[in-house]
Parts: sequence; structure tokens; C-alpha cells
Amino acid sequence: MAKRERKSVHHVEMTDGKRAIIQGLLQEYDIQNAQDIQDALKDLLGGTIKEMMEAEMDDHLGYEKSERTNDDSEDRNYRNGYKSKRVNSSYGSMDIDVPQDRNSSFEPKIVKKRQKDISDIDQKIISMYAKGMTTKQISETMQDIYGFEASEGFISDVTDKILPQIEEWQNRPLSAVYPIIFIDAIHFSVREDSIVHKVAAYVVLGINTEGKKEVLSLVIGENESSKYWLTVLNSLKNRGVQDILILCSDGLSGIKEAITTAYPETEQQRCIVHMVRNTLKYVANKDMKEFAKDLKTVYTAVDEEAALEQLERVKGKWSPQYPYAMKRWYENWDAVSPIFKFSADIRKAFYTTNAIESLNATLRRLNRQRPVFPSAQSLLKALYLATFEATRKWTMPIRKWGQILGELAIMYPDRIPE
Repeated sequence: MAKRERKSVHHVEMTDGKRAIIQGLLQEYDIQNAQDIQDALKDLLGGTIKEMMEAEMDDHLGYEKSERTNDDSEDRNYRNGYKSKRVNSSYGSMDIDVPQDRNSSFEPKIVKKRQKDISDIDQKIISMYAKGMTTKQISETMQDIYGFEASEGFISDVTDKILPQIEEWQNRPLSAVYPIIFIDAIHFSVREDSIVHKVAAYVVLGINTEGKKEVLSLVIGENESSKYWLTVLNSLKNRGVQDILILCSDGLSGIKEAITTAYPETEQQRCIVHMVRNTLKYVANKDMKEFAKDLKTVYTAVDEEAALEQLERVKGKWSPQYPYAMKRWYENWDAVSPIFKFSADIRKAFYTTNAIESLNATLRRLNRQRPVFPSAQSLLKALYLATFEATRKWTMPIRKWGQILGELAIMYPDRIPE
């Protein structure tokens, strides 16, 4: 088991200068608890900003506030009072006095014009949004923890800043060849024109030639059809994907015809995990464990002939109780059977589907935390941010990738780049 890396701990190194500052702080403020320290630091921050702005104004005018100037011309520039401005900081909201000049030519650098935030509040908001919090929940959290008055509209505007980033990510160039691609769907509730309806979010995940997992695209759609899936696959082609060896998916309507058109040499494999789940939907809880164990003898059989024998055995055993349970295995056997030409290592890449299931678990949490999304765009933002967080640790190839790639090179000669 890999040893977990310990988080670094910040150690405070005391110096004479720091001690002097702390002593001055204790003398100036009646500090009784941690909140008093926060308030004192907030006050000091505001005072420091004001002093720095005064120095900036001195530099802008060419003389200090207490100095007289020899310039007596009518068009000379000079100080012209202060303008109050509210800004958000890591210590909460505060009012600062910004010095003004007669010509209105002063451009402060420490807190720029129209800048209302001097903390990393944008990143805090985006992080909370990525964890599935609603704009209302984020607004309340910002007020409770940070003392910011952040409206839901403001929070929406902040998260909208990532939309160009999402568009760039969705259109980024991809590798020429992906040995394996998974397409899976998760359903969410979205409100459009005051009506809540279900939409499917499709995750397109590839295993590249280095064996590393890579989310290629996130697609939100409602109507599955050959035309719809052909558009999705053509998008991958336009981004540089020339070949897919194996595409693994559930029984998505129209995808078989679309794959045949876009990538005629691609092997179509029905997702075993979904086959098992769809079968167990018709089975009572008390029989699920035994039924699942019997199903495993089918998809782990040594070859297709042995798998068909096990399929008949399972059907014979369970059909009297659950006559409909095994129907899909027979109807979709042409899309299930390609798995039997591969070794156990490659099969596990399909029927364990750890690659996509771990990501889906993260995305399903969004469903639990946000039962209804206000728009398809808000759903896309949440999906992208959650995906980005979940995939940051995807740095290693999948297990036994070297052996898998070698076998794929034999099964699909001249299709894997050297």
C-alpha cells in the first residue's frame, strides 16, 4: 500500500521584528480572544492600505502631503479629499478612504479603481460551487464565515468566468488514437422556463496510449439518436481522434449506428457493469448476491462457448422466479461477446470500469447536493469543476497497462502508434 504524503505544516519563525509588532499590537488593542486578533488585523490592513495609497499619491503629485509646492499655475494638480470605498478582504468587508486628486488622474495600484475584492474570494466561491453548493448556500456561507455580502447574482457572475475556460477545454486537441473509450450517462434535474425536467450528462472518458485516464468531453443532451451520437463522435474526430480501438457504453439509443459511420473499425462493447445492474433490477434483494455471483460466471468464462453454456445455466436456474431478468443478455449478446476474445487483464478494464465509476461517484454527489439545477449552463459549470477536481490525481496508468497494450497491439495490428 502506497504511503500517503503528509500535508506540509506551517511553522512560525519568530524574529525580534515580529515580537516588536506583536507587542505593539497587544498595547494598541484590547485583545481577549482570537476574534479580537482578526478585528485588529482587519483594522491594521485598512490602515496599511491607506498609508500606501498616500505614498502612491505623493509619487503621483511629486510632493508629500505636508510639503508646499512652488507650482502656482492654475492647471496644477493637487489633493482633493477622499472617497470612501468598500472592499472585501480575507478578514471580511471594510471601508477604506481612497485619496483623490483635482485632475482625477490618480490610478492607485494597491487597490485599483473598480476593484472591490483584495482576497482570493473568487477561488473560494468556485471551490464551493465545485463541491455542489448552490448559489444561495454559498452566499450564506460567505456571510457567516467571511463576513462578505455576496449576492446570488454576484456568485453566478463569478462562476460564469470559467465559461470561456470550459469552452476551451471542450475544444482542445486530442490524441490521434485512444485504445479504449467509455461513454456513460448520469441524469440530472434542470429547471427550464419554470419547468423541471430530466437531462442526461454524458461523460466521454478515454484511456490513452500511455494507459492514463482522460476525460475527453462532457455533453449535456436530451434526445439520444444516431444523428445526436454522430455529432458527438464527429466532434472527437474534428479534435484529432483518428481511431478508437474499443468503445464501451450502455445501450444508448442510436450509438451503434453512429459508431459504425464515424469509426467503422471500432469494436463496440456493451458495458458489463450496466448489464449486471439492469439484470439485478428485476431480482429481489434476498437473491441479489447469489444472482450476481452466477452472472459473474458468464462474463469471466474462458471463451464465448463456455460463456454461452453458463448463460443457459443461469437462465435455467433463475427464469422460473425472474423470467425477464436475463432477456437483455440474449438480445445484446453481439455487443457483449467481443469481451471473450481478450485476456482477463483487458476484460477487467471493461467490467470493473473503475476508470469511469470513480468519476461518476463524484458527479452523483452533485445530484444529492443539488436536486435541481437552475439551468443547463449551471449544470455544465458544476460538472466541469467537479471533474477537474476528481481528475487532478489521475497521473498513473491503469493497472497492468503494458501487458494490455501489448495484447491490443496483437489484436489490432498497425493501429497503435509506435
